Amino acid sequence: MLRNCIKISALLAVLTTQGVLFNTGIAQQVLPSSGVTVESNVLDGVYVQEHIPTKRVIQYASLREADVLWSKRIWRTLDLREKMNHPLFYPLEPLSDRRSLWDVIRYGVLEEGAMTIYDLNGFEMDDQFKYPVKPKNGNAQDPEFQKRLMSFFGSESEIEKMDENDEPMYDELGDPILETVVSEYKARDIIRYELKEDWFFDKQRSVMDVRIIGISPLVYDYDPSGDVKAVKNLFWLYFPECRYTFQNFFVYNGDNDAMRMSFDDLFWKRRFSSYIHKESNVFDRTIGQPYDGVDALLESERIKKEMFLIEHDVWNL
Repeated sequence: MLRNCIKISALLAVLTTQGVLFNTGIAQQVLPSSGVTVESNVLDGVYVQEHIPTKRVIQYASLREADVLWSKRIWRTLDLREKMNHPLFYPLEPLSDRRSLWDVIRYGVLEEGAMTIYDLNGFEMDDQFKYPVKPKNGNAQDPEFQKRLMSFFGSESEIEKMDENDEPMYDELGDPILETVVSEYKARDIIRYELKEDWFFDKQRSVMDVRIIGISPLVYDYDPSGDVKAVKNLFWLYFPECRYTFQNFFVYNGDNDAMRMSFDDLFWKRRFSSYIHKESNVFDRTIGQPYDGVDALLESERIKKEMFLIEHDVWNL
């Protein structure tokens, strides 16, 4: 009996090695991290990467108001031109195993429908999640809702309407008929991300901790002549809600392709470079309003140093 089991095991091993068993359909598994749908029956790799696409969110430690001895609200800027932030910016086009943070956000909002965007409602720094973009009738497939949703992922412009012969169309007064088109933002168009976070000292665990509350992508705002006139926020996302999507997408690891982490891991481990552009203050103004240039960076470093000292001196408060 034992000899027969050994023979069967050896036969299965040979068939598996030769690709006779277990290779049919293995590449057709649709995992959330797959950026491109592949019709071929070919596995792009030596094994199916299923740890990140199927892993669960690590829940935050329980926190009570009575446990918070000190807290400070901070706003940060992540400049995607910095080398440490390149895993958030690249790849510019989705690959079979990973995509940029912008493409992950697009997937979570437009395809999966698991993330809610919050409109700025005309205010540049309205990050209080007061205006969620949701369908009025509860139907996420409503054309009007989909059109409004797409307007946040592109820039609107007016062009001349063409007929079937690609000739401009005119109205009764002889004026050209204009139509509104939306040029979609690509990963290369995102220049920064802003984070809204709360730093606090938890006396129950005796640690200084941080929770990211919101994240917002930024792009250049162009005038009609094509020149850059400003940098604008597109919308805000509630970060605790985003974690359930961010956890299932790979982030590039330059040291080891077999030990990739998710976007949620990247933010959890603070594997990004940033500078503070605002702290909670009585005037509710950014650092860039009273300071400029190098002085603004020095003020940002002063705030970071102040929080570092509070972490050591918190028991004397």
